[in-house]
Amino acid sequence: MFRRFPTYLVAVLGFCLLSPPTFAVPPIQHWTTPNGARVYFVPAPELPIVDAQIVFDAGSARDGARSGLAQLTNDLLESGTADLSADAVAERLDSVGAALGSGALRDMAWLSLRSLVEPRYLDPAVATVARLLREPAFTPESLQRERQRMLAAIQERAQSPAAIASKAFYEALYGKHPYASPPEGAEDSLKAIDRDEVQAFHRRYYVGANAVVAIVGALDRVAAERLATALVGGLPAGESPPPLPPPPPLNEARLIRIPFPSSQSHVFIGQLGMSRADPDYFSLYLGNHVLGGNGLVSTLAEEVREKQGFAYSVYSAFSPMRQVGPFMVNLQTRTDQAEAAVKLVQATLGEFVAQGPVAAELQMARQNITGGFALRIDSNADLVQVLASIGFYQLPLDYLQTYTARIDALSLEQVRQAFQQHIHPDKLLTVIVGGV
Repeated sequence: MFRRFPTYLVAVLGFCLLSPPTFAVPPIQHWTTPNGARVYFVPAPELPIVDAQIVFDAGSARDGARSGLAQLTNDLLESGTADLSADAVAERLDSVGAALGSGALRDMAWLSLRSLVEPRYLDPAVATVARLLREPAFTPESLQRERQRMLAAIQERAQSPAAIASKAFYEALYGKHPYASPPEGAEDSLKAIDRDEVQAFHRRYYVGANAVVAIVGALDRVAAERLATALVGGLPAGESPPPLPPPPPLNEARLIRIPFPSSQSHVFIGQLGMSRADPDYFSLYLGNHVLGGNGLVSTLAEEVREKQGFAYSVYSAFSPMRQVGPFMVNLQTRTDQAEAAVKLVQATLGEFVAQGPVAAELQMARQNITGGFALRIDSNADLVQVLASIGFYQLPLDYLQTYTARIDALSLEQVRQAFQQHIHPDKLLTVIVGGV
């Protein structure tokens, strides 16, 4: 056996047995705009600010044959409209103390706004963001500038063994599935994307029926409704895209070695994990907190770091998406001990799946998660991101209120069964980047 009551339990026992603090979880208000955008709102009157995030099903999984198209389109939103340059947009927002953000992942793309709630500040900021969403210019000059920036980022990632390992892992895990397309794009594809394709992508995916609006701030319901309408009401209704297909599971173990001139090897080990709608989500999340999700205080850290000294840090994570996202273990180790480290991770994972955590481990993980839950939503900026995720993945409106209760209700057997159903140690994908 690799572990029964590892040494870290003694160090954190006293802390974890403390009762988690109580806090009021705000209720979520929900409605749909006339053009089909789903809005999620939580009042937060403590500070005179408002955070809004507009999320679209427009991530790299929608790239099609043009890898990087989703990211490029999203980046270009901040480049202005026909009569507002990027500098003019920045000046308008700066003049009212507002902050704009954007980004794209595999599942989603978003634009975010933080502003003071006083109308003389909020109204011009909202009007600017609404125009960027509704009528981006996509000028040839801005397109070329963003393309070059993305190409430079790809070249930089090509010198990073961690980035190389991550890209190889996703490509091997998902094959021809849309999730294999990296958000940052591919060099040949980016060079071929033209303005018409960017415009077509925007017309297809940046529409009301494909939008989720999350709002947290010092507003009442009427003001929040006005804000949502002002942000996305000018978008065409459009249609939401069809669901992505489920990815095919791995049928056998696979090892990929990629030479890289370094003394350290980057290792990714994993397989398909779960979707965000999986009924075992909470069981897998709780169990993984014990396995490798709690930093240095985990089973993998005890075995790989403390006992063998193979790596300074090792962690495991589920990354659920609308379709099944990956489960992966990641570590960095000396190249001459990479094989031994991989075997130890595989053996530790195999034992964990077969036996599950012990009761004391699970209870401490449970109390760590529930005790820290308030900190995950203790600011408007944190809460609006959680709210956007709830809306995008269509989680229950009482998700925040029931979160800790669902974690507390899980049994040891439920966690063990969930891992046995989802994780198959004999069919792991392993990517090692390092050595020559």
